[in-house]
Amino acid sequence: MKVGSPEAEINRISQELSEQGLTPEPIVGKHKVVLGLVGETAALDPRQIQEISPWIEEVLRVEKPFKRASREYRHGEAGEVVVSTPDGAVHFGEQHPVVLVAGPCSVENEEMIVETARRVKAAGAKFLRGGAYKPRTSPYSFQGHGESALGLLAAAREASGLGIITEVMDTADVDKISEVADVVQVGARNMQNFSLLKKVGAQDKPVLLKRGMSATIDEWLMAAEYVLAGGNPNVILCERGVRGFDRKYARNTLDLSVLPVLRSLTHLPIMIDPSHGTGWFEYVPSMAKAAIAAGADSLMIEVHPNPAKALSDGPQSLTPDRFDSLVQEMAVIGKAVGRWHEPAMAIA
Repeated sequence: MKVGSPEAEINRISQELSEQGLTPEPIVGKHKVVLGLVGETAALDPRQIQEISPWIEEVLRVEKPFKRASREYRHGEAGEVVVSTPDGAVHFGEQHPVVLVAGPCSVENEEMIVETARRVKAAGAKFLRGGAYKPRTSPYSFQGHGESALGLLAAAREASGLGIITEVMDTADVDKISEVADVVQVGARNMQNFSLLKKVGAQDKPVLLKRGMSATIDEWLMAAEYVLAGGNPNVILCERGVRGFDRKYARNTLDLSVLPVLRSLTHLPIMIDPSHGTGWFEYVPSMAKAAIAAGADSLMIEVHPNPAKALSDGPQSLTPDRFDSLVQEMAVIGKAVGRWHEPAMAIA
């Protein structure tokens, strides 16, 4: 729609298109409103739609199979995901500062998760990540404390003011996890669990969708499409490394090329997870800094007060002191690319 299109005219057009069997979805941008048309559109002539109103600026056919996730769906405009936290709204998107997410792989006990939350918050993190339910390759590995860990995450949220990101593995757990989480995570192993994608698409908490270990970019974006098609417009994509052939040195191959590729394909915000992407804490700082330089909207970094005793993923976890140092290093690059939020300074 043209800049300044009257709301009444947008509603009239939406009604007329609805009567043709289409589902108009208004996308309100900074300067314009875009109407995304969902339904049987193959036989539609864009010129006929153009004639519905003089307020229609352009009609563009979205050629990608991932319709709602496509950047074309917003006529090239960047999207954002806004998440409410105890400390206020946090914006994920390419036109906002980099959002830091940090915390342990698994929630182990209250003292540990609250201490970690306070430390990463002091360093500049906006969200605490921590697993209550853990998908593990071995059935004998620690699987997480389950529902009881959700209460510990809630305690950490109250103590720190951080938002909470935690993973859901089963459709049966979505509702109770949504009660605690500010962002619901779908992990790499569940990226193509279509029943789960539909379920999280039907609830209103933002969804963090991790890339599958061997998933192509198209498969990843089609998985996001399931969530968007379910009615949830708030999806954040997370690159966490793909399965490579040389696992002797790194756990995965962290694909930083997804940043420019996804930026051209989708309006969805992009997060990078250098902890899972490398598997070793020594490599995390280099990849984290490279991700910011390449245009990441957010970083997810594993932090544990005592990695040697962590119940899961200790080798890739930073100590709180190492995380403090890394944030200072990342700030230099973040400021250089205009993507860093300076904390408010107290004035005596």
